[in-house]
Amino acid sequence: MRKSIVATVAALSLAGIGTGAVIAAAQPAPPPRGPEAGAPWGPPHHRPEWREWMHRMREGRGPVEPGAFALIYRHEDRQLTPPDVQKIAEAFLLWQGNHTWKVVDVGPAQDGGIGFALATPEGSVVARFTMDPHSGQVKRAG
Repeated sequence: MRKSIVATVAALSLAGIGTGAVIAAAQPAPPPRGPEAGAPWGPPHHRPEWREWMHRMREGRGPVEPGAFALIYRHEDRQLTPPDVQKIAEAFLLWQGNHTWKVVDVGPAQDGGIGFALATPEGSVVARFTMDPHSGQVKRAG
């Protein structure tokens, strides 16, 4: 009885060693990715979550849950004025967590939109934008 147990343990040990050797030699580890290889999932516009985010933005849902403001009706013509555009741009900065930049130079633009600029606390302009007073669409102007 003792000889059969020893033989079984020896056979299992040899089988385990043989299996481990086969697995170890089966496939070498891939070389490490260098910094020039980029992210393993590809460029940002190929990520599935990016498409979902864009789909939500097109539907007007954005980062807020769809039912959060269900009682507010979205008008076709928003009839935005320069003070409205300034409030929207300031709210955008706050939404992004930026409490230092200012909205400056708010007024009518040449293309019929309302122009505004984002500036640092010292007053240097970072970027200029125009907002369509009817649709609320923002375009970078400079």
